[in-house]
Amino acid sequence: MPVQRKSTPPLTPESALAIAEALEADLFHRFSDCQLLARAFVHPSAVSGAVQSNQRLEFLGDRVLGLAVAEMLYARYPGESEGALAPRFTALVRREALERIARQLHFGDHLILAKGERDSGGRENSANLADACEAVIAALFLDGGYATAAKFIGHYWAAPMAEDISPPRDAKSALQEWCQAHHGMLPVYQIVNRQGPAHAPSFDIEVRVADVPAAAATGGSKQAAEQAAAQLLLQRLMADGNKENG
Repeated sequence: MPVQRKSTPPLTPESALAIAEALEADLFHRFSDCQLLARAFVHPSAVSGAVQSNQRLEFLGDRVLGLAVAEMLYARYPGESEGALAPRFTALVRREALERIARQLHFGDHLILAKGERDSGGRENSANLADACEAVIAALFLDGGYATAAKFIGHYWAAPMAEDISPPRDAKSALQEWCQAHHGMLPVYQIVNRQGPAHAPSFDIEVRVADVPAAAATGGSKQAAEQAAAQLLLQRLMADGNKENG
């Protein structure tokens, strides 16, 4: 059950215990240090006095997740090369994957935010959710060891790992290969506009190669906009190539 909060509470033993009691069943671990788990939900905006944000935990959790996912991929695909495993790994540790798990477990309900961040939609912010997920992984690692963190990751990342049986190939990688093969150069990305509030930005990005007209796309992150623009340009290049061959 999520913890309901009307205002940002201090990180007391009672509030930390409430978070632990709400999440321990889904995390497959009973915490000996409930404050450690609670700290995983402290957004930088809520830091005051002795209360630390979740940023250090996020840093550690990113590394623990990377090791666990790499280990899972190594075992699941024994015949694949490093080149095939790498894009799988990237897809599983990217922000979208972390956000998905965080939403599944209602991590947003437990975020400790300053009023301004909360009022601007901080509980639903993709970055906040992904950061909290990484921080929770670190808390599991510190409180229970690698096996405890790996158990959590193995359970919740099993489904995303099984969704794509063939090695994923993102649009930017495909465009880069096409441009190198047909033009002998790499595509160039440029931010042409950035707007929106800090918690929900919007990026307009163009991508071009050689004398081919640029393709432009908009996304909620720089990476998403680049991928969308790359997909548009790749489709155009392939369509033009098919016309020439026809």
